[in-house]
Amino acid sequence: MNLLLLEDADFVGGERVRLSGRRLKHLHDVHRAETGDRLRVGHLGGLMGEGRLIALDAEHAELHVSLDQPPPAKLPLTLILALPRPKMLKRVLQTVSAMGVARLVLVNSYRVEKSFWQTPFLEAEAIREQLILGLEQARDTVLPEVSIEKRFKPFVEDRLPALAAGTLGLTGHPGDYPTCPRAVQEAVTLAIGPEGGWIPYEVDLLRQAAGLQPVQLGERILRVETAVPALLARLF
Repeated sequence: MNLLLLEDADFVGGERVRLSGRRLKHLHDVHRAETGDRLRVGHLGGLMGEGRLIALDAEHAELHVSLDQPPPAKLPLTLILALPRPKMLKRVLQTVSAMGVARLVLVNSYRVEKSFWQTPFLEAEAIREQLILGLEQARDTVLPEVSIEKRFKPFVEDRLPALAAGTLGLTGHPGDYPTCPRAVQEAVTLAIGPEGGWIPYEVDLLRQAAGLQPVQLGERILRVETAVPALLARLF
């Protein structure tokens, strides 16, 4: 945890917060914090700054906070991601949040197993938990916007064109396609498929309906959790 992330309910005064639970345990077990220590803090959805620990025991921690720094800018990116398997989803959500993705859309695909949609990791609170872990890692305070689309064709035909309008539209997919561009200077809409990649019909629909052109990273086939940071690092 590189940033102690504070929520509205933590504030017990104008500049005073009280913490318990996971964050308190982290202060004791990882930071080995003591009264008087200064820690990096951020208000979820708001500014970052410094917190001075004014009280600490087994039940609560209290800090006086000063918030005067903006969070890092988000990537100008809408990421369209075929739903990964549940255990991988948790890691990918943390990565997406830590790398500063502005908008994430989880979509269905032919190769996404139906059972994946039943996972409790897709519940709003479970998604939020993983996104917050990513923010704490990267020192950010702004959650990505996340939406879920269970029907691929209606989403791509009816809603994706508006999301992708005015952006560089790309589909990450192995094959005989142009190499993914580097260090782009414009907003991007990027679609990444499931394990095994998109099927040809999906690649064609993404291109024809929404203008997302297929690109590749080379001959190696990567797991989703590897492809996401690899493509984002190359693009931005």
